[in-house]
Amino acid sequence: MKSFAIAATNLRRFIRDRGNIFFVFIFPMLLILVFGTSFGGDFNARLAVVVESDGELARDLVTRLEGLDTVNVVTVDTEAAAVRGVERGELEAAVIIPADYDAAITAGATVDLEFLARSGQEGSSLRSNFESVVIQQAVVLRAARFAESEGLAAFGDALATAQLVADNLNPVTVEVTAVGEAFALDLLGQFDSSAQTQLLLFVFLTSLAGSAALIQTRRLGVAKRMIATPTSVRDVLVGEGLGRFLVAMVQGTFIMLGTWLIFGVDWGDPILATVILLLFALVGSGAAMLMGALFSNDEQAGGMGVLFGLGFAALGGCMVPLQVFELISPGLYKVAHITPHAWGLEAFDSIVLNNGTFSDIAVFLAILVGYAVVLYVLAIWRLRVVLTR
Repeated sequence: MKSFAIAATNLRRFIRDRGNIFFVFIFPMLLILVFGTSFGGDFNARLAVVVESDGELARDLVTRLEGLDTVNVVTVDTEAAAVRGVERGELEAAVIIPADYDAAITAGATVDLEFLARSGQEGSSLRSNFESVVIQQAVVLRAARFAESEGLAAFGDALATAQLVADNLNPVTVEVTAVGEAFALDLLGQFDSSAQTQLLLFVFLTSLAGSAALIQTRRLGVAKRMIATPTSVRDVLVGEGLGRFLVAMVQGTFIMLGTWLIFGVDWGDPILATVILLLFALVGSGAAMLMGALFSNDEQAGGMGVLFGLGFAALGGCMVPLQVFELISPGLYKVAHITPHAWGLEAFDSIVLNNGTFSDIAVFLAILVGYAVVLYVLAIWRLRVVLTR
């Protein structure tokens, strides 16, 4: 019972710190939102269209652009607004259709269409899509112009006939067949990958930051005063470890439930996902206990906690996905698995992407248990020495 009282006290002290409310609960959700919005899921480029002409041909060109599968067409009132949007990155490209578009084409004159984009592969891709649409319309226009030049019909009538014929032609279709295994990240939802990585990053980072509280307990003599009462060293150690474990579980559970409710994140089998979180929380709390036993002041532990927390997260695939490591550097992919983060991500990928069962992730779970056992054994041994000398 005394161990539970110590753990509850640590949890209350953690929650009462208002700074923790932001960094433990709000900040991870904001990062998941930003990363998921920026990099998650399918992305359609935003193409602005400034239509200065109200003619039928201008409207037809816009309709053709709107038919592109990977482009979201946005109508903008002025050229200046379109340029500003491209400059600020709010739009990937912009097209300016001049006011004399219909009149010039009808008169047989040349029309200049402006295309604005930032330099880079995305701008080049959008330009290719735009040019293909212009060519599609130009084919119909040339057919109508040819019929007019041969005296078969007036341009307007010939254009209507050419468009009708084009609409009834069997389109050229391209069949795309995927070979090999799909890239794992393409199979995840928009926020799934960022939710998994930020969960592991923050649970571990917050746990290491919590080692400072354990050091304060030692430096202020609170631990020794507890031992001076009818409280065993074992009760103190269990209580301190349980307190850090509860903090990790509270944060991890909040991230899991919050992302599921707000962003619709798929965590796979809820029981297995909870087991992964539970074991990773044990790893994080064990690392916090070991740091609290090794360092002599909380400032030092806080700085090293951030260093180790972010370093292990970066190496373990929480900043650059493990699948990318595997593609660009198999050696680095293997090195990443010295961290518990990599094994946690492997377990999540198994239950989310492959509907894995307990037997499928048993090895990953066993490795996390091994991390937790080693960290707790070292921490308890060192803390027992520190508290009883």
